Amino acid sequence: MNGRDRSDVGKSDDAPPNPAGAPVGRRLILGLLGLGALGTLTGQRVQNTLAQVIGPVADHDPTGLLSLIPLGDTFRYYSVTGSVREETADNYRLNVSGLVDHPATYSIPDLKALPQTSLIQDFQCVTGWHVPGVHWVGVQLSVLLEKAAPAKQARAVRFTSFDGTYTESLTLAEARRPDVMVALEMLGASVTHDHGGPVRMYAGSMYGYKSTKWLSGIELAETETPGYWETRGYAIDGIIRG
Repeated sequence: MNGRDRSDVGKSDDAPPNPAGAPVGRRLILGLLGLGALGTLTGQRVQNTLAQVIGPVADHDPTGLLSLIPLGDTFRYYSVTGSVREETADNYRLNVSGLVDHPATYSIPDLKALPQTSLIQDFQCVTGWHVPGVHWVGVQLSVLLEKAAPAKQARAVRFTSFDGTYTESLTLAEARRPDVMVALEMLGASVTHDHGGPVRMYAGSMYGYKSTKWLSGIELAETETPGYWETRGYAIDGIIRG
């Protein structure tokens, strides 16, 4: 799939069938989700199986769920919607809202003006692949939460993506961990669009699906709401164990 032309990403559900004649539809996607959930147990074997299954049909994927395009730094390009509009440093805004005393909207310069944290930590995908020793720079989520002043009844944080579909969540205690950040840089440069930029989440002790890409909103709530992948079978805490 290296060098795949991404002009077909984002087609509607009536996209052409795969070469074997069977539509790329809900049954295949649910099967892949099941394989992804097994990734916590079988690692490389699941990754290899996914590659074998996805290879013949990726160019006819109508949903974006099968977008496993390798990037040059060994990350993979994932999107649950297919195409995602690009935001620039000039027009990007991050909204902090919900059960807080001080809701706020941050631009890129606003975020860069806050205390920056730098760490080197692995990125682990639930499907088995990982990228060791990634350099991350950004604002600890706990800093934004402190500025927002969560209400007493706030127990969870919900994240939204400007792809218009993806959601994720953490408990308030998880959100305050030192390795949970609003990332502005990774791999020694600004977060690119393909990596979920210009601003994305990074939750270091959790699988990658907890690190929301194309971050648009942080909302404080009373209860933790299962995110996009949790409603499809993934663990709600996403903690990497062992």
